Amino acid sequence: MEWRAFGETLVTLLVIMDPAGNTPIFVGLTAELTPRQRANAALAAVAAATGLILGFALFGQVILDYLRVSLESLSIAGGLLLLLVALEMLRGMDMTPTPGRNVALVPLATPLLAGPGAIATVMVLVRRYPGTSGRVAVIGGIAGAAVVLGVVLLLAARLARLVPLPLVHFLTRVFGLLLSAIAVQLIVDGVRALIEAG
Repeated sequence: MEWRAFGETLVTLLVIMDPAGNTPIFVGLTAELTPRQRANAALAAVAAATGLILGFALFGQVILDYLRVSLESLSIAGGLLLLLVALEMLRGMDMTPTPGRNVALVPLATPLLAGPGAIATVMVLVRRYPGTSGRVAVIGGIAGAAVVLGVVLLLAARLARLVPLPLVHFLTRVFGLLLSAIAVQLIVDGVRALIEAG
């Protein structure tokens, strides 16, 4: 295994997926859940994000080419999706999952964890390390990042029980504001890249 590829993948994904930054958003989105439901949501979000990133690492360019979708368009779509979630957090709407909705998948797994940045990164890294050992190293780096994410979110799920619910609701609105800024930045980056591409 190419350890350079493994290390580069692991560090880059952890920076982009930002476990520490996404933890407060996770706590806010799952504030109404029981401890078991919150832990299950953490595991489901990490599993779904890892599966999505692995899929794009192996077949991403083929999928985007077939659908004629650019990474810039993916960034704009992810930003719009995040903006809708941020508005719900700011308005204090009930974020408890319903039969037709699962916050572990949207927006936690994607686009928060497995967003356009993470997807583009693994696609670039797979091209940079094309051999079998390189691909194994990239996949190993993705798995390592998933383990770190899982541990951080599970710890957040446990710590959330110690925080009073009114404080969680207050922080949810604060982080909703920050999330809206992240969403707008994703849209701006996508539009700028499209303009620069001509």
